Amino acid sequence: MKNHTSFLFFALILAMPSAFAQRNIDSVLKKKSAKIQYGTASFYAGKFQGRKTAIGEPYDQNKMTCAHNSLPLGTWIKVTNLRNHKSVYVRVTDRLHHKNKRLVDLSRAAAAKLGYLKRGLTRVKVEVLSKKPPLAEKKLPKL
Repeated sequence: MKNHTSFLFFALILAMPSAFAQRNIDSVLKKKSAKIQYGTASFYAGKFQGRKTAIGEPYDQNKMTCAHNSLPLGTWIKVTNLRNHKSVYVRVTDRLHHKNKRLVDLSRAAAAKLGYLKRGLTRVKVEVLSKKPPLAEKKLPKL
């Protein structure tokens, strides 16, 4: 019995560093996944045009906006269609329904630029940028 107890004791001591290492690896992966996410994108139905979004602005299907459940409102993201590799920059202005399993719901204009209006859904890569608009979306003054 004494041999079994000492064996278990030493096995636990040997397993502890690997448990800590696994926890560190998991935390690194979670941090990385917060910056880059993969999932399914859809686009807003026309009936939402003009309705108030979670950020307080009316939804405009011609603007580059989206709904996302876990990113802070006002965050700019880059969404890439994994089928054709087209990308757009959009701002998170709304939330999806809590039971919706999709990653992001884009405005009609953003979905058109990504080329999936006829399909309705597509696989995407989402890269979190910042609260500031990306340079590609800033309007340059006319000379």
